[in-house]
Order: sequence, then structure tokens, then C-alpha cells
Amino acid sequence: MRRVAGIDVGGTFTDLVMQDADGSIRIAKVPTTAANQAGGVLAGIAAAGTTPAALDLIVHGTTATTNAVLERKLAKVGLVTTAGFRDVLELGRRTRPRAYGMTGSFEPLVPREWRREVAERMDARGAVVTPLDEAAVEREVRALLAEGCEALVIHFLHAYANPAHEVRAGEIARAIWPNGYVTLGHALLSEFREYERGTTASVNAAVQPVLDRYIRHLQDRLAEAGHARDLLVMNGNGGTVPARAVAAEAAKTVMSGPASGVMAAAATLAQSGVVNAITCDMGGTSTDVALIAGGVPEVSAELSIAYGLPIHLPMVDVRTVGAGGGSIAWIDRGGMLRVGPESAGSSPGPICYGRGGMRPTVTDANLLLGRLDPDALLATGRRVGVDEVRDAFAQLGAPLGMAAEQAASAVIHLANVLMAGAIRMVSLSRGHDPRDFSLFAFGGAGPLHAVALAREIGIPQVLVPYRPGLTNALGCLVADLRQDVVNTLNRGLDDIAESELAAVLAAQTDRATAAVRAGGAEVERIETRHVAEMQFRGQTHLIRVPLASATPSRAEVQAAFEAAYFARFEVRLPEIRAVLVNLATSVVGRRPAFDLRALSGGGGEPRLGMRRLHADGTWHDAAVWQREALAEGARVEGPAILQQVDATIILEPGSAAVVDALGNLRITA
Repeated sequence: MRRVAGIDVGGTFTDLVMQDADGSIRIAKVPTTAANQAGGVLAGIAAAGTTPAALDLIVHGTTATTNAVLERKLAKVGLVTTAGFRDVLELGRRTRPRAYGMTGSFEPLVPREWRREVAERMDARGAVVTPLDEAAVEREVRALLAEGCEALVIHFLHAYANPAHEVRAGEIARAIWPNGYVTLGHALLSEFREYERGTTASVNAAVQPVLDRYIRHLQDRLAEAGHARDLLVMNGNGGTVPARAVAAEAAKTVMSGPASGVMAAAATLAQSGVVNAITCDMGGTSTDVALIAGGVPEVSAELSIAYGLPIHLPMVDVRTVGAGGGSIAWIDRGGMLRVGPESAGSSPGPICYGRGGMRPTVTDANLLLGRLDPDALLATGRRVGVDEVRDAFAQLGAPLGMAAEQAASAVIHLANVLMAGAIRMVSLSRGHDPRDFSLFAFGGAGPLHAVALAREIGIPQVLVPYRPGLTNALGCLVADLRQDVVNTLNRGLDDIAESELAAVLAAQTDRATAAVRAGGAEVERIETRHVAEMQFRGQTHLIRVPLASATPSRAEVQAAFEAAYFARFEVRLPEIRAVLVNLATSVVGRRPAFDLRALSGGGGEPRLGMRRLHADGTWHDAAVWQREALAEGARVEGPAILQQVDATIILEPGSAAVVDALGNLRITA
């Protein structure tokens, strides 16, 4: 057995789960080094009592690209596009930064002066309307270089139907461009819709240098420490790719961190015999929510990371809200209490961390209300007393006529409301009844709020894994290799020959399989899934329809689409023709399974004592338990506090938890 480490970098902590050569597990949780995440990665390896030289495989989830986009710390990008279409990225879809009122502003990733036009044109069927002006391409590329652009996008109209002009322009550009940061729109995303395809390509170009520099620096640091083996990086689709190839399609890593948690949840649920769950990953900066139905995480190709920045690449469908342990509580100009989205992060962090934070956060509220042990906090500086935290909430609550504990309780309730809204978005808004699901709660702060959240929404059971605060790192450890390929047909289903359907799916399968096999990690088997993205003629939204085979008949595709449409909207439209817009293929290379029982263990005295706990608007005497010491079958009734090194679990009054065979807590809300 090889030594394999899964390392996830979050906004506050960097987590590591390592499987040793004898099958034993080591864990580590260290502060994230925001200025350069590589420092936290090396620190995590050291904290686990090992060295990079001793590791045979490292699988890494990163927030480097996500943070770069959100903070607009991006490379300078130039764009060459079809004459007359330089403003597509700015015009968008007639949406507004704010739904009500003519307020808000939007700044495209590529400013207008760095968007250049050249004569060329394909029609929607791929026929040449205007030949490519190659001299103009060379002229504009040189001009963008002179402007100081570091990355380049070639984005031509209808290149998904015929990429010949983009390919030739790319050849011209690469002969001039001093680095490899040249993105061809069709190569990254071969779909229709010029705005989404152009924005996706622009995001890729803007984060490509950022990710490439980070990964190269990390590999150099690892190599200096003796590691000369594999490094895999998590993609947003829940799979991994080799580090040497990840920068070419850097936009696919934008949801790397959240995706790793969802994949760990799927693996845990599969071994636990639970098929339907809503995942809730509450960390220090935000909360990520996703839906797993039938054991399979929902995947979407319509992510929008911020206003005006749709990324149309297959990614685990995660909804994020700015409610994490470090989210700052504040009073707005209207005198209303707000929580987030600004976070104290890892530096300076919440007040109770003693690292310079002065503004009250959700973590501070949990501490004041007895839900956290002030003596068991990780990554703290100086010792901060509860009275200091109480003073901060007294100041926060004073304008609202609230005492300190009332203000802290309101902060927790408001954070729960924000998270509940995200859960409804991935369930109720898509026709799923939350009562048919379990709530899979993880992240350092997720189990603190899980039971209250479940009650808010009506979810009957909460499942907390054995290492909730390290679940994202576990996701890196269990992640498979995965490649997704999408092509646009955008024609009526009746106009597409069944032989053409089979040919497109076969070509996509060959391309994705070759990429998976080139991944360099051990693969036990290859699994392939096909999906058709369809709509009725005249509609704009797409329905993802799983295909049962790689050689489907038109009748089978039509029936599957109508069934999926009815399941979503409970409407039948037999008089309208179906349009097959995109065909998507996912190829997954399954790595050896990880037995989650290796995570559990422990021993010692389970009962630690009593502590005052504020819940349901009043104070209770709550039993405090050592979670790792609870044996299989142990039952704990609320109100209670279960502590472990990476998280704290709160059992609200009236709830009860039982330990299952994998060490999971199954809580009846």
C-alpha cells in the first residue's frame, strides 16, 4: 500500500488526511497561509509527522483560483474576437447586478481596450461566411503584448460548430506569445452561447497564470523537500487531474475545494447505506451546500461564481453562502443585524482566536453561548477570555436593545437562516422534498448548527461523519480521476440521425478516456456516463437527461427527456418538438476504494463533564462527551456537546445521536 495524502486548503484552515503504508491514518489541521497556500500545505505535512519525501501520492484541493476570481486578483488578459462582437462579454444577458433598481456596476474580466476585433465569421452550421484575416490576428496579438497582457483568449463566433478559424488564430498567436497562456474558446468549451463560452474562456485565461505559478511553486517546494512523485489536483467536477495538465484548463478548478467535500460525502454515504442526502459544509469563511440523490452528486454546467461571470463547465452543483464560522456580525445602515459575507478568515480570525480580530463572528457567538470550549480552540494566539467576547456582543447588541447573549443567539439564528436558504435552493427549488433526505453536516462549524438547521427545514436525520472538520481533505484522498467532454448539436431531435448520436458519444468517450488513462494514478476501472442537455423548441432553460447507453435511439432520448421534464415541472408538452442542445460525456477512472473504518478509533473516557449551553432561547445543563471515545451503538441524548479535535457537535434539546459501524453520528433531529 502506498502512502497517500489528501490536502485541502480552505479560507481559514489547511487540512490533511494521510493513509500510511500500514493502512493507519494520520491527520493534521493548520492555519491557511493566505499569502501563499504552499506554506500551509508544507506545514500540514509536517504537522502529520511525515515529510514530502515519504509520500507516494498527494491529492490537493485548492481555493487559489476561486479566491483569485472573487478578489479580482487576476492576470491581465487580452481577447481577440470576431469583428463586431468585442462587447459580448459586457452586454451579457440583459441581467442587472441587483434585481431591483438601476444600481450596481459590472466590470468585465477583460476591459474594452484589451478586447480586439479581426475580420472572420462562421455561421451557426460551421460554414465560412468571412475568411480569417491572418494579418489582423498577428497585428492585434502583438498590440496586446505591447499593452502588457499576460494571457490571451481567442474567441470567435460559432467556433463550436467549426473551430478552424480559432485553431489557425491560435497557431499564429502561439508563435508570438511568450508563454503558454493562450486559451481557445472551443478547446475549453465546445458549446453554443457566445457570452457564456467567452466568459468561461476569459476566466480560464485570467486564472491560468495564477494557478500555474502556485502549482509550480508548490511542486518546487515539495521537490526541495524530497518529493518527486505524483501531485494530483482536484477539479470542480469532483475528479482529479495531474498537476502538469491542470493549468491548461484552470477554470475547472474554480470549485475545487467544495467539490472535494461533496465527493467525500458521497463515499461516506455509499459505505453507510444512505442514498439521498443534502451536504452542508460550514467552514471558516462560507457554507457550501449540495444535493446527492441516489448516491450521485448533482452536477451542473451553469455555475455563476459572481455577477456577470458564468462558467459553463461541468462542476459539482454547489451553492455557497457567506455564512461561516469567521463571518462577521454587523449592523447595517438601516439598523438591521447582518451576518457576513465579510469574514475574519484565518488572519486575524475571530476574537476568540486571540490573533488580533476585534469584530464579533459566528464562532465568537458559539463560544459565548457555551457551544465551544475556549480551551480547545485550534490555531489561537493569546488567550482570550469569555468576558472579552461578551463585551464585543454587548456593543453589537446595544443598538438593538439586546444583551450580549441575546445578540449572540440572534447571530447564530441569522447564520442558520442563510444556510437554510441555500439548502432550499438545492432541494425544494428543484422539486426535491427535504424530508426525503438526510443532512450530511461537516466542516469545522457544520456540526455546531446541523440539528437546528435540520429542524428549520424539516429534515428528519443528521449524519455527522467521524472526521467532520477534515472531510474536504478526505475527499481529496478518495477522489477518482475524471474528465468531462461536451459538444453542441442544437438541433431538433427528429433531425439528428441515430448514427450521429452514437458517433459523437463514441468520440467524446475516446477523448475523455485517453485523458483519464494519462493521469498517472492507479485506476482500477473505467466508468462512463452520457447526458443529453435538452429543451423544448422556443425555451431557454436546459434539462439534463441521463442516457442509458452510448447508442441510444431517438425514441429513448425523447422518452427520457419528457420524463425528466415532467419530474421537474409536472407539465407535458407533446405538441412541441424537443431540441437536443448538448451531448456530454463523463469518464471516471476509479481509484482503489478507501475503507472509512480506518478513520475511526480512539478510546478513553467518553464522559467529560457538564457545561452550560444556550439553546432554544434558554440555558441548559449539557453533558460534554469525547466523541472519539464513543463506541459503536453508543447513544447520547440532547442537550449535549460532543467534542473532538477537528469539530464540535451540538445536540439540541430533544435530539438524540447513535454511533454507527463507521463511526458516523446518526442524529434524530
